[in-house]
Amino acid sequence: MTRKGYRSHCSGPGFVCRGAWQMTTGATSSRNRVRNAYRQLVAGEIDRRQFMARAGAFGLGAGAIATIAQHAAVAQPSSPVASPAATPVAGGYVRPDAGTDGQTRGAGGDLRILVPQGASALSVHNATGGKDIAAGSIISEPLLAYAPDTSLVANLVTEVPSLENGLLAEDLSSVTFNLLPGVLWSDGQPFTADDVVFTWEWNVDEANGSIDRVSWELLASVEATDELTVVATFASPTIGWFQPFGSNIGAIYPRHFWDGKVAAAANIEFANAPIGTGAFVLESLAPNDQVIYAANPNYREPNKPFYQRVIMKGGGDAPSAVRAVTSTADWDLAFTLQIDSTALEASLGDRGAVYGPPGTGVEKIQFNFSDPETEVDGQRSQKDTPHPFLTDKAVREAIALAINRQALSENLYAGPPSEPPGRNILAGMGIYESPNTTWTYDPEAAAALLDEAGWVLNGDVREKDGMRLSLRYVTTTAEVRQKVQAVVKDNLADLGFDVELVAIDGGVFFDGAAGNDQNFTHFYSDMQEYTDGATSAFPVNYMKYWYAGPDGENIAQAENGYTGTNKTRYSNADYDAAFDRIASVATQDEAIALFIELNDHVIDEYVEIPLVQLVADRYAASNEFNVDNIAVTAFGDTYWNIANWNRLP
Repeated sequence: MTRKGYRSHCSGPGFVCRGAWQMTTGATSSRNRVRNAYRQLVAGEIDRRQFMARAGAFGLGAGAIATIAQHAAVAQPSSPVASPAATPVAGGYVRPDAGTDGQTRGAGGDLRILVPQGASALSVHNATGGKDIAAGSIISEPLLAYAPDTSLVANLVTEVPSLENGLLAEDLSSVTFNLLPGVLWSDGQPFTADDVVFTWEWNVDEANGSIDRVSWELLASVEATDELTVVATFASPTIGWFQPFGSNIGAIYPRHFWDGKVAAAANIEFANAPIGTGAFVLESLAPNDQVIYAANPNYREPNKPFYQRVIMKGGGDAPSAVRAVTSTADWDLAFTLQIDSTALEASLGDRGAVYGPPGTGVEKIQFNFSDPETEVDGQRSQKDTPHPFLTDKAVREAIALAINRQALSENLYAGPPSEPPGRNILAGMGIYESPNTTWTYDPEAAAALLDEAGWVLNGDVREKDGMRLSLRYVTTTAEVRQKVQAVVKDNLADLGFDVELVAIDGGVFFDGAAGNDQNFTHFYSDMQEYTDGATSAFPVNYMKYWYAGPDGENIAQAENGYTGTNKTRYSNADYDAAFDRIASVATQDEAIALFIELNDHVIDEYVEIPLVQLVADRYAASNEFNVDNIAVTAFGDTYWNIANWNRLP
């Protein structure tokens, strides 16, 4: 199907665009059918072969199908110990490395990459935004990686733990990792099991401000039984055994870097000049502008990486980035393109293409539950100072009803099925996606809600007890986001809101510096818009975004250097109690129910508004680049396979 204004040069399960832009064809979402098939499998109503056939027909990835079918606890009574149903394992996925045989390290010269915002720092576990996580992950590696089909891939270990190889305990109470021998840190020191122990110790130490602490706290102990063997024991048996060790959450840090140093000073030093086991090392960092990497001379595969340097340049607009890759070919790649269909069609040349693999990202609006205008002890948006009207659920619900998500999806994004209107915050993971939610565009119902709540028109703007519905709505500088802002402003103006639009350079908005009061962690506005989504198959880190914690410890505030991951300042005892149960989830059905419950709370309470579900990463690649080796994952892991990136022969 080709919509008006679109042309037929795109294809694929997400999309691939050559010379023009188009939504892909496809059936409606299959999430409910996948879930129903899984439940039939568990109940014994269908066998594993039937389940695999159905799940494949519904579009589930091969690795995820193999995972679920292999470990589903079929037709047996529930048990007080954990069941490994549907936990990711090594699937049939093979890390793509086409054209790497016989190549010479560094022979490719420079790889030139454009990104919307330059990295501020490179400590993955201290990053407050995706730009720093992505840039840091080129240097720092985890034990396990996620493949595009969400199966697990061995990275710094010889094999993925499983019940079959005996490395995963039957009751999921512990896991053993056999590390790759001969791996060196980029400074030449050996990588050992003690580094994994240190990484756990470092992440659970509150003083280090790790954004991944909640995942590493699933562990009660991590022991190095010898130089290449790690035994990790969980506080409670959990189907999320892989969570601390996969993707950027599992990035391993070198103990020897911190030895003999003051920890706080070493943390800053590492953020600006990290060492790692990855294919590249840091050559130079110009914060919020450019990172230059050089091939790691100690990388474990002697013929990799193909490129001698990676130049990652931040800033600039998306149309210019598309032209730089696909028209002039001055750059090889451009990632995270915030661009609408009209601008893409006008920018796309014939020397490259734009890709959009399926993912878990959601373009969303966050509400500020604190008052951004009242200063308390030197900070605004203080967690104990409620917002004067966004704490009124009727106001939040009215805003949700007034925004035309269908128009945003179809006119500014790829539209269904690749980028449908947003319905859930936890999206793109079929088995966890809630069937209970919906969205409605109903301005009349929105007006009635506000009338009933006492917000009445005084001229063009509603007010109550002298308080006007005046909003400051902030997002990053990107053409498509300014168009989204314009649509939302018009929708809300019709309802009786006064809306001020603000666009902040993404390098500033996502810069996590504690002194930067324009960033998204300070949240000195009423509403803010950006993209976020689950980054693992057990999305505990992501669902912590709405968890306040004891005394609001997870709320971004001056007291924690704005490292708390709860940016909305939302605090709800029911949500916190449900989140606290994650660590002891014992079966896949429990996990499904709990993550859906958390998602439904965020949606039903209108804590945030999911505008559009997005592809994993919309990126441009030159025709000379071997795109088959990029392998962007559903969780948006862009650089996990960068050691294998190269050019076509």
